[in-house]
Amino acid sequence: MSETAVPRYQQVKDWVVDRIGSGELRPDDRTPSENELVETLGVSRMTVNRALRELTAEGLLRRVQGLGTFVADARPQSELMELRNIADEIRGRGHQHRAEIRALAETRASATVASALGVPTGAAAFHSVIVHFENARAVQFEDRYVNPAAAPEYLDQDFTAITPNEYLMRVAPAPHVEHVVEAAIPPARILRALAMRPGEPCLLLHRRTALADRIVSRAWLWHPGARYRLGAAFDVDPLKENRP
Repeated sequence: MSETAVPRYQQVKDWVVDRIGSGELRPDDRTPSENELVETLGVSRMTVNRALRELTAEGLLRRVQGLGTFVADARPQSELMELRNIADEIRGRGHQHRAEIRALAETRASATVASALGVPTGAAAFHSVIVHFENARAVQFEDRYVNPAAAPEYLDQDFTAITPNEYLMRVAPAPHVEHVVEAAIPPARILRALAMRPGEPCLLLHRRTALADRIVSRAWLWHPGARYRLGAAFDVDPLKENRP
């Protein structure tokens, strides 16, 4: 850090913000650890901690206990209620659920997948691609990566009989779950799998689960916008809602 009138914690903040602005650090990327920033920037741990706390309070970063600090998505986000297992949803409507396995294999984590799972680039990762049907209509394209350390027998499962979500909740029940939903135009392979027209939008659900200091899985769940909707019903305490 340079010797200027700018406080050192602000210089650390500027260093992080510059890398976000340049695209070197993108949404959901893990930032360097406090120890790494101390060594790289030559400042105290207290200075780094203050800088990261302030950037988190300002919405530029998000901190996940036991996992680290990540670049936050700058887009506004509303709270989402708990989502049910897709097979349970479909059966709850009195319909038949069917799963079609498109891929189930071990792969090497790309930079994007490594960041999503919190593992080194090139590390082993389990990958599954499954299309879920409600009666005869495709309603979800599930693209999921799993940390082998969290579910070592993942590839041995019959995912036509049990969904990945259901299996993972049995073997690695994750107390920390992140859900983000956005509208998105799917790539061609997903359009074809979901029998959608070009240009038709999807509801894309990003789901990440974590157990202790380990990310269990990261899934991208694509739903045809014209055939799927998200909703929730809950009770509100009027007294609590009106408190300042």
